[in-house]
Amino acid sequence: MATYPSTTAYYDTKNYDFYLDLMVNRSIPKNSNDKLFTINQIYHHRPDLLAYDLYDYSNLWWVFAMRNPNTIIDPIYDFKAGTKIYLPQLSVLKQVLGF
Repeated sequence: MATYPSTTAYYDTKNYDFYLDLMVNRSIPKNSNDKLFTINQIYHHRPDLLAYDLYDYSNLWWVFAMRNPNTIIDPIYDFKAGTKIYLPQLSVLKQVLGF
């Protein structure tokens, strides 16, 4: 059984040799230091770019959907210019995700 790095959305999901089990969502807790951010045109449908600009890790694109589950259902197509989301701090992500 393969394992995934702690920075991926699939870290807690079982991976059998020939298939991936149902995804287990990872919780990103609310924090008083989270910043409210309005997605601009640069990041429209590109959470990977925002993750890279904020955290230097483009593979953390999924944390925005996990932190804002009532706003972002589809992590790509709900990531639209004008949408307000909360951004977790990198220090919180490092602590929660263990990297």
